[in-house]
Amino acid sequence: MDYLPIFAKLEGRACLVVGGGEVAWRKTRMLMKAGASVTIVAPEADHEVIEAAENGELVWLKEGFKPEHLDNVFLVIAATDNPLVNELVSKAADKRRVLANVVDDTPKCSFIVPSIVDRSPIVIAISSAGKSPVLARLIREKLETLIPSHVGRMAKLAGDFRDTLKQKISTLNGRRKFWEMAFDGRFSSLVASGDEEGAKAELERLTDGVSLQGEVALIGAGPGDPGLLTLRALQLMQQADVVLYDYLVSDEIMELCRRDAELICVGKRASYHSVSQEETNAMLVKYAQKGHRVVRLKGGDPFMFGRGGEELQVLQEAGVPFQVVPGITAAAGATAYAGIPLTHRDYAQTAMFITGHLKKEDDSFRWATLARGRQTLVIYMGLMKSAHIQQQLIQHGRDPETPVAIIENGTRTNQKIYKGKLNELESLAEGVGSPALIVVGEVVQLADQLNWYGKQSFEAVGDVRAPSVVNLG
Repeated sequence: MDYLPIFAKLEGRACLVVGGGEVAWRKTRMLMKAGASVTIVAPEADHEVIEAAENGELVWLKEGFKPEHLDNVFLVIAATDNPLVNELVSKAADKRRVLANVVDDTPKCSFIVPSIVDRSPIVIAISSAGKSPVLARLIREKLETLIPSHVGRMAKLAGDFRDTLKQKISTLNGRRKFWEMAFDGRFSSLVASGDEEGAKAELERLTDGVSLQGEVALIGAGPGDPGLLTLRALQLMQQADVVLYDYLVSDEIMELCRRDAELICVGKRASYHSVSQEETNAMLVKYAQKGHRVVRLKGGDPFMFGRGGEELQVLQEAGVPFQVVPGITAAAGATAYAGIPLTHRDYAQTAMFITGHLKKEDDSFRWATLARGRQTLVIYMGLMKSAHIQQQLIQHGRDPETPVAIIENGTRTNQKIYKGKLNELESLAEGVGSPALIVVGEVVQLADQLNWYGKQSFEAVGDVRAPSVVNLG
């Protein structure tokens, strides 16, 4: 071990930064965040340093470095672009036994600054002993995605509860088991949702025995690409005891669920309902009331034609705690991956999202509004009603020549884009598989120019769809 990792308490301590440029300011902010009393020595400084000095946040000595500047200093950071000045700082600090860091010059350092994951009071430091700072940064970035943002608040509440816990649980082993249960259970979820009073109450309940209170996390899985899953969604999926998922959730995303979780498909397809909505609602309540951490995983966003609100109403009526993690809805994700902007100053100032799950005999849509020009119309679940949609839009004034696109398996590796005109929508939809999204509007014509991801794109040519773009990248 080349360096001993330690955490220094800098609050109120005098620290010196030599240099007034961008790097010096970055190091200064780090010291100030730790509560240090910072002095900067530099003949010239960037405006951030000047502004901070004017606001009384630090002291700026507008002069060159002298060894006397190190008198009564706890540590110093040399961050100038002059190697001779940096070497002078290092030697003067070593002579005075002051901790010194010379930026990007490890041999001249008596301490080095690690990459930091800050979830105060939880702080994680990663160091390569100066051998590979970029690798240390990449490791830090990976840890940032794995460690929830609420960990710091959870640690603070745990610290406040320690004395109370010692009075209620006398053994060290008992307290260890208590905290394992708390950090991996409902207490953690309550802190994550911002309910700190509820989290405190949960700690009190846990001291009386194991809490059997389960909860449901309603999660949007996005349109398919696992890279679009939110960090919060991934964290909850890794903690779930039971996952109720839809057909629209991709296999790649399902692979990210906790390995030993019970996976239950409750999806629905046109003309085939594997599980009714009432059965799904009942299962959510049943598993939560048994004390399980339940994830309800839906494609896209659960509040965008996903009946998420209906499911939450059932949970609320049953007294089951829940939280919601939004997902990227298909209208945003699939169009972005197809190179179709929803709005564009030259083509569309508004975008409207509707569902094609409608009945002709009970068609309550205001088609005249939907058929207006210079707007983008995005239709979910519209394949089976494509003929009706085409007819109504043209009948109510939309130009038959309006560009349209059908995006099949948007954001996934097998994404396909079928393009044509509004008067070709019915034939364009023939043979297209689900999930698919219909886009109507002038912005569709930008797809060829802005397409950066799609594997295949098809143009309607008469009654035949011919390949337009094949991108093997």
